[in-house]
Amino acid sequence: MTEGAVEAEVGRARLRKEDARLLTGQTTWTDNIQAAGMLHLAIVRSPMAHARIERIDVSPARKLPGVVAAFTGSDLAEGMGSLPCAWPVTEDMVHPDHPPLAVEEVRHAGDPVAVVVARDRYAAADALEAVEVAYEPLPAVLDLEAALAEDAPLVHADKGTNRCYDWPLRAGEDFAAVRERAEVVVRRRYHQQRLIPNAMEPRAVVVTPLAASGEYTVYSATQIPHILRVMLAMVTGIPEHKLRVVAPDVGGGFGSKLQVYGEEAIALAVARRLGRPVKWTESRSEGYLATHHGRGMIQDVEIAADRDGRLRGLKVDLLADMGAYLMLVTPGVPILGAFMYPAIYKMDSYEFRCTGVFTTRTPTDAYRGAGRPEATYAIERIMDELAAELGMDPVELRRRNWIRHEEFPYDSIAGLTYDSGNYEAATDKALALFGYDGLREEQRKRDERGDTVRLGIGVSTYTEMCGLAPSRVLRDLRYAAGGWEAASIRMLPTGKVEVVTGTSPHGQGHVTSWSQIAADVLGVPFEDVEVVHGDTRAAPQGMDTYGSRSLVVGGAAVHHAARKVVDKARKIAAHLLEASERDLEFTGGAFSVKGSPEARKTIQEVAFEAFTSHDLPDGMEPTINAEHVLDPENFSYPHGTHLCAAEVDTETGMTRIRSYVCVDDVGRVVNPMIVEGQVHGGLAQGIAQALYEEAVYDDDGNLLSGTMADYLVPSAVDLPDFVTDRTETPADSNPLGVKGVGEAGTIASTPAVVGAIVDALRPLGVTDVTMPCTPERVWRAIHGEEDPA
Repeated sequence: MTEGAVEAEVGRARLRKEDARLLTGQTTWTDNIQAAGMLHLAIVRSPMAHARIERIDVSPARKLPGVVAAFTGSDLAEGMGSLPCAWPVTEDMVHPDHPPLAVEEVRHAGDPVAVVVARDRYAAADALEAVEVAYEPLPAVLDLEAALAEDAPLVHADKGTNRCYDWPLRAGEDFAAVRERAEVVVRRRYHQQRLIPNAMEPRAVVVTPLAASGEYTVYSATQIPHILRVMLAMVTGIPEHKLRVVAPDVGGGFGSKLQVYGEEAIALAVARRLGRPVKWTESRSEGYLATHHGRGMIQDVEIAADRDGRLRGLKVDLLADMGAYLMLVTPGVPILGAFMYPAIYKMDSYEFRCTGVFTTRTPTDAYRGAGRPEATYAIERIMDELAAELGMDPVELRRRNWIRHEEFPYDSIAGLTYDSGNYEAATDKALALFGYDGLREEQRKRDERGDTVRLGIGVSTYTEMCGLAPSRVLRDLRYAAGGWEAASIRMLPTGKVEVVTGTSPHGQGHVTSWSQIAADVLGVPFEDVEVVHGDTRAAPQGMDTYGSRSLVVGGAAVHHAARKVVDKARKIAAHLLEASERDLEFTGGAFSVKGSPEARKTIQEVAFEAFTSHDLPDGMEPTINAEHVLDPENFSYPHGTHLCAAEVDTETGMTRIRSYVCVDDVGRVVNPMIVEGQVHGGLAQGIAQALYEEAVYDDDGNLLSGTMADYLVPSAVDLPDFVTDRTETPADSNPLGVKGVGEAGTIASTPAVVGAIVDALRPLGVTDVTMPCTPERVWRAIHGEEDPA
């Protein structure tokens, strides 16, 4: 390393800058925020899934000690619009009104009907029982297929249907013709159960008004402060420039905080009405009812192939549970998966159709992976079934059909251009780490012995579309916003650096990674970089965090902005060194004249010269700050291979994951430690869907799994040790070569685990176990008993 050079940051396993504050409690969670004269909100929620509100009286609550006000939906209706849906996926999509507080009818258990405002949260909670509500019960709508029948009770009677939309996609040859001449056709139905996000920090919102100027600051545990600001302005009518939205420290989201919730609009409306700061924080059980759910889908999948295993066609029919209302991106989530069902495979025909269905359950929306895990599950499970039908090893079947590394860039049949990848390398590495051949031999011997504890092996080879961004693609999909991202670099007079990003982290390590990116480009110490985020006043431009887009789009924007800083600094350095810009080299954070390395200026020295502006080139502004707004031309496509060995006790139905190996290719790695953490977290959530988690409703639409005592969130004790590794094929879609990692583990792991269970039980005639694969469900599958759920 030359004198003065700075060691490369990108690729280093840096400890996260964020962690010191988090671990020592020096954080600003939304619920920690206090303000003079603050009031506390509590929400009255419907105990019924579907009912007409006959009468509601909040006056008894207003008389209680500590209560300042109480409002019904009618009280707050003036100046309050419907909650937004930003993704009308078809021109004729049915889009019912979604009032923040129900006025005439409730449509899911937990639908809010009134708000109580008190001087402390305990008085507000106690006063909820004093609110009098009379309901006229209406039929619950729960079964997706029954909901589409002509005589089905309607969730929204004024719409005349429970069908939200039909969205088709057809590519390649006609599937019916392909199926007709195919030698093998396999059909399966898979159920994607509803999942409830469980971020460590519950949702919360604080609104502080400045009455004199009509300004409001909204603090929210949100993933999307910039989008929330725009949408709250539209819902409440408060001018956008009078709204400031701050996402302080946010303790996880997994998509559940990618939302504009009624509670945020209610808190803003109450603060405007009373002219005082207000706070609302959900309880855990309240969050299970009111925070949007994920998944919820029936998948009918049909695959056609030749006897030698070559794929010919794929047909997918989905029934997607919208829940009671359309939230921010509810209808678009299953559509994201539409482009991923063909996955890494080549085929002649692809047909997809999704029907969105209203039910009287909590609305669904984005949950880690958002459509991509569902797609990967379906295609990987049906590939296993096809392999069994052909008597072929499931890895061999995949090898015969995947896109080879020399074929990239590759236009998939679903219309995407995969820019780079090497599925062979990732799979070979995973198989070696897993000891695949040895496990297959052990499985054969155990089957021959008739062991009661059977061994199964699950395979999941996946790719996903990350970096949700290209605005023109989003336009074609009828999404209401763009996918660009903004970043700016401020070089301070003392040589320190502020990176301002439009992404909004909630556990991903943006502060650390963005510091590494900026430090490398600028040649400054990692410790000298600070990252500003999550505040629409401090970081006014941004499209926020979701869809594994932050690094691919936001991090790349930081890189571009930093390059612009160097380019501006070069002009000043050339002037100070009395040299041509073309004759300057920039290495290790310093400009030097080619052939005369002693003539040099560090970028920090240039920043100070710009600040003093005593000797700048004519016409040069006294700053080297720069900004960049990036709108990529393509998605990015991480991929990998996940392998699971599971032991299934046929006497009890208990499943134990014996070993789990994954090799992911996420492009160039900025911080290996953060990547490892993201993969581990994703694996935990994907395995949880396979084995543990499910939102369960009774026949009346009541949520039975409404607490952590009933909804099984796995702990570290419930999870296996993971063997993780990587291959690396840089992305072509961004200058960093990164692909995204936040959702990969979740996307790949669920089919690997369920596939292992089915593989263990296939000699017993089992071809599927409904998720989550609880001991009871596994036992029933073994004994051919119908799952009562």
